[in-house]
Amino acid sequence: MPAFAYVNGRYLPLAHASLPVEDRGTQFADAVYEVIAMFGSQPLDWRAHCWRLRRGLAALFIAGAPEEPALAHIAKTLWRRARLEDGLLYIQVSRGTARRDHGFPANTAPNLVMTARAFDFRQRLRQQQTGVAVVSLPDQRWQRCDLKTTGLLGAVLGKAEARRLGAFEAMFYREDGTVTEGASTNMWLVEPSGTLVTHPLSAHILPGVMRETVLRLARDAQFTVAERPFTLAQARTAPELFLTSTTGPLLPITRLDGRPVGTGTAHAGIPGPTATRLATLLWNEITRQTGWHP
Repeated sequence: MPAFAYVNGRYLPLAHASLPVEDRGTQFADAVYEVIAMFGSQPLDWRAHCWRLRRGLAALFIAGAPEEPALAHIAKTLWRRARLEDGLLYIQVSRGTARRDHGFPANTAPNLVMTARAFDFRQRLRQQQTGVAVVSLPDQRWQRCDLKTTGLLGAVLGKAEARRLGAFEAMFYREDGTVTEGASTNMWLVEPSGTLVTHPLSAHILPGVMRETVLRLARDAQFTVAERPFTLAQARTAPELFLTSTTGPLLPITRLDGRPVGTGTAHAGIPGPTATRLATLLWNEITRQTGWHP
């Protein structure tokens, strides 16, 4: 099925959708967005995504966007018109259209865009069996990575470099060697003791919706979890690494900078038992929320 879009009250094929040239999201990245996984036409973690969208709008002082019930109605209508089952719902809210000037314009209504497109989540089941490769890159993004804005050039360049090197994702690290996150993912380390470690919430990382879901599932399953920084050096010697994201949703990392993860362990270079178990718990949660079965 072709992708479909909603733009400021109009539903139309994506190829016919457009925004004015002076949309502030286009000219200044003055916009926030969300990507929501749809399984069997049902959204995963809808309220968590809406909360993060509202948080971003408030941080950027963008007012006037539709409230959650209105967003839900538009999303359901769009998805129905697109006649999709599994896929991705994209929501973007910019400050609006105004004469190009850095300062906030007065009395400008926000521009709301949604798109619906198909996505094959079953490909991730295959990737979970093999794991994915990651390369480490310096983190050169702005200082408010906790806001999901459309200013993604640092992430775009990181993802492009990872693909050039034949990897699935980039693992960003700061000058002191601290790993922050991926270009579009949250990063996790499993210690030899079995403790799960992921960077704590701060301005340096996005508060990933899937990150929060996995934290909850891990704690419910009696895993020991630590939200604290870890370094690139620790990642290179860890028995297991994995990443999470809306489109992931959880993938083992089996190679880092060309070397097998877990070198010297029984599962060196292959998905480890912790990531495998957590992936199973996550698919079960997806089934619980949406009725979808892997």
